Amino acid sequence: MTTFPLTIATVDKTLFHGHVVSVNCPGSEGELTVLAHHAPLITRLKGGEIRIKTEHDITTFSLDHGLLEVSRNEAVILL
Repeated sequence: MTTFPLTIATVDKTLFHGHVVSVNCPGSEGELTVLAHHAPLITRLKGGEIRIKTEHDITTFSLDHGLLEVSRNEAVILL
């Protein structure tokens, strides 16, 4: 399974950092899934749930709003 690094952070702390298989996010224009080697992207996130799939687990985070950036085969979500 191909993975990529994902970081989820707030202004004062890192909530998640690790290699993931996929991340599903509530984008401002609808649900979106990021996989390894995704095209570069910056988008706003609306309230909902982030679903992270690693090779061995599925983790979720709730959010009110945020920002997703995908570039150079890594993703960063700022809440």
